[in-house]
Amino acid sequence: MKRRDFVQGSTLALLLGAQQIARGASIVAVRVWPAPEYSRVTIESDTALAVKQTFVANPPRLAVDIEGIDLNPALRELVGRVQADDPNIAGIRVGQNAPGIVRMVIDLKRAAKPQVFTLAPVAAYQHRLVFDLYPAQEEDPLEALITERLADRTPAPLPSEAAEADALEALIAKQQTKPAITGIARAPVPGGAPNKDVASNSIAPPAHPPSASGPNDVNNPAAAAQRTDRLIIIALDPGHGGEDPGAIGPGGTREKDVVLQVAHLLRERINATTVNGNPMRAFMTRDADFFVPLQVRVQKARRVQADLFVSIHADAFLTPAARGASVFALSHGAASSSAARWMANKENAADMVGGINVLAKDSQVQSAMLDMSTTAQINDSLKLGSAVLGEVGRVGRLHKGSVEQAGFAVLKAPDIPSVLVETAFISNPEEESKLKSSDYREQLADAILRGIRSYFAKNPPLARNRSV
Repeated sequence: MKRRDFVQGSTLALLLGAQQIARGASIVAVRVWPAPEYSRVTIESDTALAVKQTFVANPPRLAVDIEGIDLNPALRELVGRVQADDPNIAGIRVGQNAPGIVRMVIDLKRAAKPQVFTLAPVAAYQHRLVFDLYPAQEEDPLEALITERLADRTPAPLPSEAAEADALEALIAKQQTKPAITGIARAPVPGGAPNKDVASNSIAPPAHPPSASGPNDVNNPAAAAQRTDRLIIIALDPGHGGEDPGAIGPGGTREKDVVLQVAHLLRERINATTVNGNPMRAFMTRDADFFVPLQVRVQKARRVQADLFVSIHADAFLTPAARGASVFALSHGAASSSAARWMANKENAADMVGGINVLAKDSQVQSAMLDMSTTAQINDSLKLGSAVLGEVGRVGRLHKGSVEQAGFAVLKAPDIPSVLVETAFISNPEEESKLKSSDYREQLADAILRGIRSYFAKNPPLARNRSV
């Protein structure tokens, strides 16, 4: 790698003590998590790893020297773990750069903002070396929702003038190729009655001529398609994902999988629904199997100016006897019960399992913004929670008949009514079986949608700063 190739380059030695640097470390697992928002590469080992990294801008690639290990089959597996449709990673190369140093090069498909960090052992994981590869240019999710809405209602294009002229010429040519009698005026029959054999080459005007552009949307559907309307945006937040499997049932069912399936079903229903003539659109904080930090979930909902935030979970408890669905809202003070407090603490630990870069810029500022939730937001969240809880109770058992409150980090959007729905206890064998049923998941999606519509029936969406 030549020095002149480095458009942007820096060397980062992760701050590890001499005793922590691996010597002959064993690789436990390697993983690649592709997603449009970012792709993650994880190397799990039995002792902490030290790295030096350099980012090369053209062509974009991340070169990393991993110290204290030799090339082994586990590292070679990374080469084959990259999928062809990965939005960010083009490929991975590994080789022995020097004794005790493995060089890994991650070739990227586009300009990136890579983050490299380590995670201490937690839950089922040992030491992890993490590479988060974010695209340099982020997409605007709100623009995507607007584009999707316009595409849904844009009518088929009207024929152009040239196309209409071609059609008329084709009709004329067709008339001229008829038998000789066509176009010949025979002598009138006695008495002046018209002769039935008289034919004409005249062409009737189109039954529906194109009208001039005007304010009438019926005559000008193209103009109607360009009118903006009030999109009602529901942020759907399937819990966990990627490195964080969430709770795991006795039969091996992973929470992150079933809640994503419920969210997809709910998105379909929301996108086909209107409220008082206004179309609804679902925005998912994750629509595939990748990890999203808790505060990022909130930020994403705020970025699209969501009207509501619904986080979907299927948690576990200390005993398999626990059962029933629950709905939670945020609490400024003490939790409404010890069980609610325990649940919130467990969910708030997701960032530790999924793995976030605690050295990322502005993390303290972002965390502070999550503590700005207002009393009005909590009151609206309780109304939404009551509406959803009542409907969910019609399709399954409830753990408690009222909305509970606790300090869930994911519910701290200061300006969005937010609830967390525990669809069932995946730790209960019977409820795990129900969650694996497509019929039950569809019933859950229907119930949550009814709750959302019931909430809007009494609490119309407020005006949004940006018309969409």
